[in-house]
Amino acid sequence: MPNHAEIYRRYPEQYHQLIAAQPDLRHEVQRVFDYADKDIVDLGAGTGRLTAQLAPLARSITALDQSEAMLSINKQRLLKLALSNWQVQQADHRQLPLSDNSADLITAGWTLCYLAADDQPDWARNLELMMSEIQRVLRQDGTVLIFETMGTLTSRPEPPAFLKAYYHALELEYGFVSRAIRLDYQFASVDEAEACAEFFFGSELARRIRNEQLTTVQEWAGMWWRRNSKANWRLSSERTE
Repeated sequence: MPNHAEIYRRYPEQYHQLIAAQPDLRHEVQRVFDYADKDIVDLGAGTGRLTAQLAPLARSITALDQSEAMLSINKQRLLKLALSNWQVQQADHRQLPLSDNSADLITAGWTLCYLAADDQPDWARNLELMMSEIQRVLRQDGTVLIFETMGTLTSRPEPPAFLKAYYHALELEYGFVSRAIRLDYQFASVDEAEACAEFFFGSELARRIRNEQLTTVQEWAGMWWRRNSKANWRLSSERTE
């Protein structure tokens, strides 16, 4: 499996080529939360998959990511939109450089998983810290919406084994509602599909694409969301008190 941290640091243009082959997500966000004229924070904003889509209707949008290279592309895309309602900044999800009660909507696309996968040291503590920061920054009745992978080139949603504990915790410990959606990659050619897949997913998946002559690569994603409230988000800890 390719090193994703290295990809985000050194190859943001190639990464953006990959995600640009997926559908627009605005309608999925709108189904969960009416984001027009709202203050939005986009965690793990990367090259702007969500930032650039949501910015035109937002009151304000703040894009946070650890990768300066990814944020550079995000910034270029926002500049092309000729908007003045945005900012980009490097940040750690566990310590957000934001004021309390400052966001109506927080999005996190394919990003919390890097700290919350169960092959990471202290993953449960990382998740607790991220949830605490999200709750702190969200306004009362604000919403957080998380996107994560549920499988690539699978006929049904099949989350990677190392993410199952994280997904389970979101629902049973933190009270998130979820559903699966299709976000298939649509490439112009088999060569492009193979090259993009090998770059991010590795040689095994790229071989399948070549052998099956695919230009459409099935991709499942999960959406998890919940509304902010004064109640403790850590449902399991409440039950044990």
